[in-house]
Amino acid sequence: QVQVMESGGGLVQAGGSLRLSCAAAGSFFSINDMGWYRQAPGKQRELVATITRGGSTNYADYVKARFTISRDNAKNTVYLHMNSLKPEDTAVYYCKISVTVVLTYWGRGTQVTVSS
Repeated sequence: QVQVMESGGGLVQAGGSLRLSCAAAGSFFSINDMGWYRQAPGKQRELVATITRGGSTNYADYVKARFTISRDNAKNTVYLHMNSLKPEDTAVYYCKISVTVVLTYWGRGTQVTVSS
């Protein structure tokens, strides 16, 4: 069993900042890729950012220079630092971890609401 739990969401004004955290626990040897995705009402889930075990990162164009993904391998935790938030960033943010190439786990999501 693997549990993935996000935290840190909330309500913030446009231009503000939030930090999301995602911790994984359970039966696995190590975690390969970790990532953040988001889903706004009526829209498909989309990639926000990913990070490999070695620290290589990938960002969606719409969050580059505003969001930063990082991880702590010792704590099996991934973070998403979000700055200069916009109303269009409002969504449920989900964490995904990849234990192997085909074995992935999702968290239940944390709501981020940005008011204008």
